Amino acid sequence: MPQLIAPCPHLHGSWTAAQEEWGPDAHMDGAGLGSDDDVDSPEGFAAWTQKLRGYADRSMPVDHGRVHATYWWITEGDTYLGAIDLRHYLNGFLLDAGGHIGYGIRPSARRRGLATWALSAVLHEARVLGMDRVLLTCDPGNEASVRTIERCGGVLEDVRETLIGPKRRYWITL
Repeated sequence: MPQLIAPCPHLHGSWTAAQEEWGPDAHMDGAGLGSDDDVDSPEGFAAWTQKLRGYADRSMPVDHGRVHATYWWITEGDTYLGAIDLRHYLNGFLLDAGGHIGYGIRPSARRRGLATWALSAVLHEARVLGMDRVLLTCDPGNEASVRTIERCGGVLEDVRETLIGPKRRYWITL
């Protein structure tokens, strides 16, 4: 049975295996991984997971270009299956291209409904934070993400060119 948990250092091996499935240069949506984050060493990985957990604390400043966000890992037992994050508010980039919620499922765990399950759970968390609607985006050719977002109530606003390429932009009313 899948569950959402806070990022934690004890899943370093499973997280690394998932990263290898994606490939060395792939972007892991929802993971919060920055180009300067050390995830190779156990110490660096532990520091990174602590930093991710800290982004949810609105009393603390966040790194330049980031917003306060809550990160969860999608797991089954000690197996990392993916990640999902809820950004508490939008900056200009997120309004245009990134949205409130990002998620990614490791290739070997796809086609099991995990993204839809996790998105539904995080929409509840968005309501708890007092949000009345959230923005989600995906690449135009990502049919799996289109289906996930639409299953969870996403209404297409537009498809636009952004700094990171074309994006389908959906709003979900909570």
